[in-house]
Amino acid sequence: MLYFSVPLGKLVRRVSRLRGGGSALPGLVVEKIDPDFMRRTLSTLPLGVAVVSGTNGKTTTTKMVVELLESQGLKVFTNRTGSNFTRGVAAALLGEVDWRGRLDADVAVLELDEAHAVHFVNKVPPRYSLLLNVLRDQLDRFGEIDKTAELLQHIASKTTGTVVLNREDPRVARIAQTLDGPEVLYFGLDDSLLSTFPNDDEMRAAPGSPVPPAPARPAADVVLRRVGPDDADFEYDGATVTTPMLLRGVYNIFNAAAALTLARGVSGARGTGTDQAGLLTALAKVAPAFGRGESLVVDGLPLELVLVKNPSGFRLGLKSFPAAGYATMIAINDNYADGRDMSWLWDVEFDTLRDGGVDQLTGSRAYDMALRLQYDDVAIGAVDTEIAPALAAFIRGGEAKPKRIFCTYTAMLAIRRELSKITTVEVVS
Repeated sequence: MLYFSVPLGKLVRRVSRLRGGGSALPGLVVEKIDPDFMRRTLSTLPLGVAVVSGTNGKTTTTKMVVELLESQGLKVFTNRTGSNFTRGVAAALLGEVDWRGRLDADVAVLELDEAHAVHFVNKVPPRYSLLLNVLRDQLDRFGEIDKTAELLQHIASKTTGTVVLNREDPRVARIAQTLDGPEVLYFGLDDSLLSTFPNDDEMRAAPGSPVPPAPARPAADVVLRRVGPDDADFEYDGATVTTPMLLRGVYNIFNAAAALTLARGVSGARGTGTDQAGLLTALAKVAPAFGRGESLVVDGLPLELVLVKNPSGFRLGLKSFPAAGYATMIAINDNYADGRDMSWLWDVEFDTLRDGGVDQLTGSRAYDMALRLQYDDVAIGAVDTEIAPALAAFIRGGEAKPKRIFCTYTAMLAIRRELSKITTVEVVS
């Protein structure tokens, strides 16, 4: 089957790309005709597979881990297509293996959607897993938040080497109690930053209601101590280091602590030591993943795209990217990839947009967003559910200002397609 499935998958991949088809289609084909393709291919890697999962931050964190490990001289395979389903991994493999199905890499670092990660680890037990957080996101897909935690726990249970956990998320941290075998490492926050990252229970608590005392926090391998405008402090190995950062957004910087923890674990497993200075140099150069604080240039001015998927993500986006001096657009879709239930918009406080207002609303749920902003006394310039004309009007109307767009996932993809017609946009293929 091997010598048949790989050439056929590569052929489907080539035809799909020529016709502009979906990047995951070849993976779907090879999964059907050769279900053992991924396990067989990835089992040959000397340092195995690392899975990155959780509600928020998978894409940027995976990008960071890849670049950190490459700074250590490792050859890294990853699913750069942005498809975090198993078929997306299979499709990415088809683009990297030779015609005999051999993959030239030391380690694989894979971003996986929580539910699809469960299917993946049943086929390919990872050597490493990094579990970021559990937040209310697409509950119409996964059900209650504890179900999402169970999905992450299953990933951890299948991990054979090291599990990296978010110390500050109680549902993630508790996973350690269920494990018997894998090494557990944590990444965490300085006490001064804890209020910036409320967990899901804290976000849903009524104002003034008592908060249960937090359990004792375990020691963390990497701790984020401070976030500055263009740098950050991290503590590990008993010392605090300062590094410049291209990444913006406090949530991206916190995920840098997660990426450092995993990268230190993987590179240390070689037995040749870790180039700590090389890790920091690489971290300083990491740019945002597409749509995650990505900055483009339109008419000589920056235009930033900020992905929002749930209350915590939107809240942190508003905190990380102050509105002053920017023209603002919000694009909200409710397609399957966004989650159909948009009631979470009512859990976000939009008072930081009150002074400047929002210039343009768009997307299939633009009027829901308009109603929500009215309750926070945020002025609205225009509403158009069609993204292309709304984007064009937004660019025309804010010629003298830098621009920022907060958008759900499918809205972000549509906006990037439109922007690619007028400026340079990173191609994800």
